[in-house]
Amino acid sequence: MEDRSLGGGRISVPVVGLGTWQRLEAAAAAGRHRELIGTAVTAGIRLFDTSPMYGDAERLLADALDGRRDEVFIADKIWTPSAQEGAAQLARAVDWYGGRVDLMQIHNLVSWPAHLPMLQAARDRRQVGLIGATHYSQAAFGELAELMRSGQIDAVQVPYNPAQREVERIILPLAGDLGLGVLLMRPFGEGDLTRRPPGQVELEPLRPFGVTTWGQALIKWGLSDPRAHVSLAATAHPAGSRRTPRPDHRPGSARTSAPTWNAWPPRTDQPGRPPGPAQRRPRGTRRFHHKAYEFRRMPAHGCACRSRTAQHAGEAALARA
Repeated sequence: MEDRSLGGGRISVPVVGLGTWQRLEAAAAAGRHRELIGTAVTAGIRLFDTSPMYGDAERLLADALDGRRDEVFIADKIWTPSAQEGAAQLARAVDWYGGRVDLMQIHNLVSWPAHLPMLQAARDRRQVGLIGATHYSQAAFGELAELMRSGQIDAVQVPYNPAQREVERIILPLAGDLGLGVLLMRPFGEGDLTRRPPGQVELEPLRPFGVTTWGQALIKWGLSDPRAHVSLAATAHPAGSRRTPRPDHRPGSARTSAPTWNAWPPRTDQPGRPPGPAQRRPRGTRRFHHKAYEFRRMPAHGCACRSRTAQHAGEAALARA
């Protein structure tokens, strides 16, 4: 699996990670959380994202990693308005994960001015590798951008998928300018984008680019932006962790003809012609059809990044499907 540099080039991580919200507890209820994590690591997924907000996920992840901690990258979070409880959450995580957390994030920016000094001190003690911040809501992106500009964090985690592209306006350009790591949450739109997946015939134009499933197409869509470093998928089924983008698609691998994550079909839209309006979801429904115009747009109308590179490529192939 391709690696990218996270946090100013200091740490190299695989481009696909595994989230633990709800799914790890579901796997544990079936007695399969160790199998899930073990299968993921074997498949090349070495980054795991968790949080105190996710119920028992932190402890379950630590339990499932027994003996394999040094093989993986742990992204955990502080999630509390209390500085005292934040210190306790950090102490528990450090204890669970062998004396260090590779990336400790402030979840949803909750009381970040109170938690930052503690995390900086922990980084000085080498209990924390990188410091990050997360938020799921566009309404908080202004505050997140303020924190990014302060120079006190190394990475951010934000939602990005064909139906949720607000980060293109400020967050992604700013992260690129500052050299910050970017983790992508909700690559499947919390399941909305996978409710009516296209069939194999429709996916056939993407096969030369290493894509054989709709899930792979969605993950690669986000990672086609070079300012993104990790896409966080989630599953409760061990077999699901094997259906990630093919691990040999990286430069210098055994399959030398295989493309990297930025290798998508070229643009086919006409220069100077603005993209059409996005197809909106009807009121009262969370469905989002895979042939919505969002997949034909590169970049989004009014997008601050004005990318004319491989960003969001593959849309032309999907439009032909």
